[in-house]
Amino acid sequence: MKKIFAIIALMGVFTFGMTQTASAQDESADSAATEQVDSAAVDTAAAPVVDEEPVESEKVETGMYKDLKTKFIEGSAGFMALVAIALIIGLAFCIERIIYLALSKVNTVKLVEDIENALLNKNDLEGAKAIARDTRGPIASIFYQGLLRLNDGADSVEKSVVAYGAVQASKLESGCSWITLFIGMAPSLGFLGTVIGMVQAFDDIQAAGDISPTVVAGGMKVALLTTIFGIVVALILQVFYNYILAEIEGITAKMEDSTISLLDIVAKYNNKK
Repeated sequence: MKKIFAIIALMGVFTFGMTQTASAQDESADSAATEQVDSAAVDTAAAPVVDEEPVESEKVETGMYKDLKTKFIEGSAGFMALVAIALIIGLAFCIERIIYLALSKVNTVKLVEDIENALLNKNDLEGAKAIARDTRGPIASIFYQGLLRLNDGADSVEKSVVAYGAVQASKLESGCSWITLFIGMAPSLGFLGTVIGMVQAFDDIQAAGDISPTVVAGGMKVALLTTIFGIVVALILQVFYNYILAEIEGITAKMEDSTISLLDIVAKYNNKK
């Protein structure tokens, strides 16, 4: 959980810094433009009119980032901020799971070969335990738990491996329920903003006594933008979630195959004794 909170804090600080920087740039640009207009008005009034070459206007900041920021502000800061928070926290859980799963991967073929060589060729149980203990990942942990009970018989090893395998599988899936929570929460928040935007549009119609498009445009824009952002956030998190599920399935399959290989090695070791 400490890793998750640290990732959330870093992403929040980065998002806040980018927002503040963009706001500061907009304010400075607006003030600079105002000063230029005022100075131009004074110069025009004081100086005689002369023909001058046209000066190229400064390039206005454009791009996807500025458009996204503008739409974010137009979509009601309150609900859009909630959707953004859902995205940040959901991505934090996704990144934490991806890092954990990446660290859980090992070369299972080499691990099984090393264990088999230590047990069958060298008859070194302690060496096999050391190999499993010094290797990271859930598969090595399962091997170590099985090797601890090797002298108790094959049945004891099998029960230990199955029980500890279930524990390691639950660790792989830890945090996935939070990701699904934010996948469902993001569009729900967007739909809530949609409903509130529609209520705002009807309030504007009631206040103006008119159903002209100009009156209802503001509320309708809020309604549509919050829905769009909520669905986009849910789609982003869903992609990461499906990737995480695929990684978990791959690691779980390797755990099952490696467990069968370990039980075969244990059977050969007991027959050799």
